[in-house]
Amino acid sequence: MAEQTKVERKIDPEKVAMNKRFETVGWGLFLVMLGGFMFIPDSTIERGFWSIGIGLIFLGLNAARYMNGIRMSGFTTFLGILSLIGGIIQLLGWRSLDGAFFLIILGAYLILKPYFDKRQLFGKAEDS
Repeated sequence: MAEQTKVERKIDPEKVAMNKRFETVGWGLFLVMLGGFMFIPDSTIERGFWSIGIGLIFLGLNAARYMNGIRMSGFTTFLGILSLIGGIIQLLGWRSLDGAFFLIILGAYLILKPYFDKRQLFGKAEDS
């Protein structure tokens, strides 16, 4: 049998702690934004602005990770892009195109995935 070699991961506890702080702040801001969306009527602030705000929170979270040498989360990056574009679509009144834009974003991600994998931009913070 061929001998399997285990790849030893070096975990930087400082980056893990920093990522945990970023995640806590990001998800906290998300929940505050979601609560505001549910609390404030649509007549005061249009729905598109809430979606754009959520998108900016998630993209800002991943920008902070990237600038500090921590791998970004593909999940929150995807949600951020989707929320940002969805909010713009809502503000423009193109509600019937939501599904089409979702498919375009998903397809673009799949096309660009080899580039992301090569640059190792996404993954676990511990592997940074």
